[in-house]
Amino acid sequence: MNKFVVALSAVASGRSSWLLIGLTGMAFTMGASAMWAFIGYVIAEFFMFLLAAPRLRRQTETNNDLTIPDYFESRHNDNSHLLRILSVIIIIVFMTAYVSAQFVGGGKAFSASFGVSQTTGVLITALIVLLYTMLGGFMAVSLTDVIQAIFMIFALCAVPVIAIYDFGGIESTISAIQNVDITLIDPFALSAGALIGFAGIGLGSPGNPHILVRYMSIDDPDKLKFSAYIGTFWNILMGISAIIIGLIGRASFGSVEMLPAGDAENLFPYLAQQHLHPILFGVVIASILAAVMSTADSMLLVCASAAIRDVYQKIVNPKREVTEKELVFYSRIIILILVNAALIFGFIASDLVFWLVLFAWGGLGAAFGPPLLLSLFWKRTSRNGVAAGFITGMVTVIIWNQVPILKSFVYELIPAFFLSFLFTIIFSLFSKPKRYEVVKDLN
Repeated sequence: MNKFVVALSAVASGRSSWLLIGLTGMAFTMGASAMWAFIGYVIAEFFMFLLAAPRLRRQTETNNDLTIPDYFESRHNDNSHLLRILSVIIIIVFMTAYVSAQFVGGGKAFSASFGVSQTTGVLITALIVLLYTMLGGFMAVSLTDVIQAIFMIFALCAVPVIAIYDFGGIESTISAIQNVDITLIDPFALSAGALIGFAGIGLGSPGNPHILVRYMSIDDPDKLKFSAYIGTFWNILMGISAIIIGLIGRASFGSVEMLPAGDAENLFPYLAQQHLHPILFGVVIASILAAVMSTADSMLLVCASAAIRDVYQKIVNPKREVTEKELVFYSRIIILILVNAALIFGFIASDLVFWLVLFAWGGLGAAFGPPLLLSLFWKRTSRNGVAAGFITGMVTVIIWNQVPILKSFVYELIPAFFLSFLFTIIFSLFSKPKRYEVVKDLN
């Protein structure tokens, strides 16, 4: 794909309903200090584009890798398929939770906008995503991500501009926010632990396959520098706009009890409904659905390829030539199963979209991030080290998330990421890599 498509596709698939539903709701509750939740990933993704992405692109082209499990197996010539199997397990577990969060986000948007129950909204969202994903493959999804990104950018910028105009200008808007609570405009009005936790969100960027495969798909790795600047610009613009929407919403409604269902994550569609012409309001709803679809479809395709290509084609039936028609048919069955699993998870999960996404983001980031970075930049990384990093990151995120005292201390991704990094190094040092694992040129 070309550099512009890669940039916007990575931005759209990476942000999801977390940005439009979760972050705006968090800014409503916390004020300007919620900005640290997007600063971390903006910085991390900029350096991923510049430093790690070109190496990943060249390595995967050399070895003809199409997926992240492909990359880990070929990088370490893992004939046992251990890394591929572990990768698939991690992808399916955490991406199911991630897709579930998108369904919940879409459900909230439909509920706040049209008065239907959240359950009905979740079902409508799941049906739309299911049909949409069934109709296209990776290229189609990536190209439509660009259109969806444009919808998201327009909606995030239009709503605050019109709302500020209705308030009587920037000064009047700031005054209204200060009248509610002056600390809302203070970006440092949070504890050190919360600040570290929010900034640490960026650690998930190196480990999320739906973003990594965008880097792998660019037609020329030298063009990733351009993609870095384009993607970072839109990341910053959308993040700032989401924070401003949260602040304006707080000035408009005062307390969360004034929002539909008393839920801060219903702010964005509800605020848009109050200030926009019905046609523009329809665009806002389309932007939320675009955010949901651009992430959910990417993840469903990654999960489907993990199950069909990485398990069925590479492990279960490696000697048989599987036709393109069969691959598409089996992938659609897997997508149908995963959508139903995500629906069930969404109905039983009690977390807000903001935190449900962060759990899945953290699990993928901690499990894949450190082994990926080390395998790209440290020649001594071994298969056993990567496997140890996978397991450590995944287990730490799950356990930390389920222990209240640990979860309240710091975001689970941070300790999980550094433990995964540490265990990858330790097991690599204690298990001398075989000759074929030592890569001579990682450039």
